[in-house]
Amino acid sequence: MKKTDLGEEEEEAPQPRRLYKIWKGSNKFICGGRLIFGPDVASLFLSALLIAGPAIAFCWQMIEKINNQEEYIQNGEKKLDPHEEQLLYVYHVVVTFVAVIVTLSDLIFLFLTSGRDPGIVPRNSRPPDSDEGFDVTTPSMEWVHGRTPHLRLPRTKDVIVNGCAVKVKYCDTCLLYRPPRASHCSVCNNCVQRFDHHCPWVGQCIGLRNYRFFFLFISTSTFLCIYVFTFSWVNIYEEKKLQNMELWKAIKGHGLSIALIVYTFIAVWFVGGLTIFHLYLISTNQTTYENFRYRYDKRENPYNKGC
Repeated sequence: MKKTDLGEEEEEAPQPRRLYKIWKGSNKFICGGRLIFGPDVASLFLSALLIAGPAIAFCWQMIEKINNQEEYIQNGEKKLDPHEEQLLYVYHVVVTFVAVIVTLSDLIFLFLTSGRDPGIVPRNSRPPDSDEGFDVTTPSMEWVHGRTPHLRLPRTKDVIVNGCAVKVKYCDTCLLYRPPRASHCSVCNNCVQRFDHHCPWVGQCIGLRNYRFFFLFISTSTFLCIYVFTFSWVNIYEEKKLQNMELWKAIKGHGLSIALIVYTFIAVWFVGGLTIFHLYLISTNQTTYENFRYRYDKRENPYNKGC
């Protein structure tokens, strides 16, 4: 209540509340609603640790080589001239610098995938009018009940996409007919445009607005695994060559390199396989959800535009 100039009291207009404060989904917001995460956002920190941990260990190993290069060369059986020493120093610096840049890029893509709106379809505050259910002919004889028993809306209706009939379903939670390629995520409790899947490793749905960052994340992770795997072997071979020893002795003295080789070899099968699979989906304009549910290899894909 506040007083006017005439001394009368009048009610203050209620202050509008920000949308993220009354959000009906399961999402979590930070920075005043500027960042939106899924309910299982804690897995983001595990994924970041699985990426940053081995990468930091690899960079630490390379930095140790840079700092102790002179002593490292003097202890070796093979003596290097100043030009070879300079090339070895530049090699170690470049390899470390690239590893740092790729790791930071991978973590940034991970954060952008997890913290962006995946393409959430805004909910309706009320069900659509009954007439809307009959705008498009549909062979469906199943009707919407439950939360809207007074309405006679078909559960599905047909829309034409590139000359092909595509069924769209009514969502009882969001009170709307989902757009083509949209689906309702049971984890985030939202309808998402061009829904691909809910990724537990990033704690977020993958959809229209964050798919490009997701693909950059998995492809960069694949490159990072191959990079660390390759140069860990190079470090072992460098030790073998400089110390003029047998390979198995060089391997025995490089426990950290062997651990990184084993770790990246296992990890690359997961992220590498995922990258190849999504390259296939991109080339055929499919989503993971569509690939598993509709099997477009057995029927026409209305969204396919060719490679």
